[in-house]
Amino acid sequence: MKKMSVLVAVNLALASCFGASALAATSTYTDIDLDKCKTISEPSDDDTGDFVMMECKGYLDYTVIFKEGDLRQSTYFGYLDQKIIDEAFDSFGRFNHIGAKVEWRLDDGGKPFAAILRYFIENPDEATGMPDKAHEGQVLVISRVGRPDDRRGCVAGYVDALSNPDANELARKFADDMAAGFQCGAKTPEFIGVKGEKAGTPANYYPALDQ
Repeated sequence: MKKMSVLVAVNLALASCFGASALAATSTYTDIDLDKCKTISEPSDDDTGDFVMMECKGYLDYTVIFKEGDLRQSTYFGYLDQKIIDEAFDSFGRFNHIGAKVEWRLDDGGKPFAAILRYFIENPDEATGMPDKAHEGQVLVISRVGRPDDRRGCVAGYVDALSNPDANELARKFADDMAAGFQCGAKTPEFIGVKGEKAGTPANYYPALDQ
């Protein structure tokens, strides 16, 4: 009995330090297929811009909003305030594109509270001025998933996937510990772990939302 009491105490201490979600969270995966997404807006025939916005299938009834403009991409997840859908854009200064696989972090009730998606940063070769594989960066972008009762979704943090050998674990731990409570619009997302030269510089715009 004494040994079991010690184990219970240790588990309670861990839950206190890392949060209940960190102990209960699990992952599930979905793919983003842009060819199957619903177009919400796109340039008109007389528009010289290249902005496009799509709604894509996510996990259960938690959708993915995909945006692209000037060869830079942005994604939001879950139930979202209309101003986020219309105005927000979280990306990188360099040209970039997303990967196809989304990792959703689920609470003990099976509902997603965070999403992890790999971005590819198209850094140019200084000798040619053109991006290539040798200079490409990879960043795991961790987002808070908007829930039906708050409709707040945003980028919460970044992990340089090339500079951290435990990048996936770092991203999951940050997602579990911080993403659900991240204050979208009030806090600025930052890199966790080592940030290398290929990771690029985030470029974020988030609208002021009604409380």
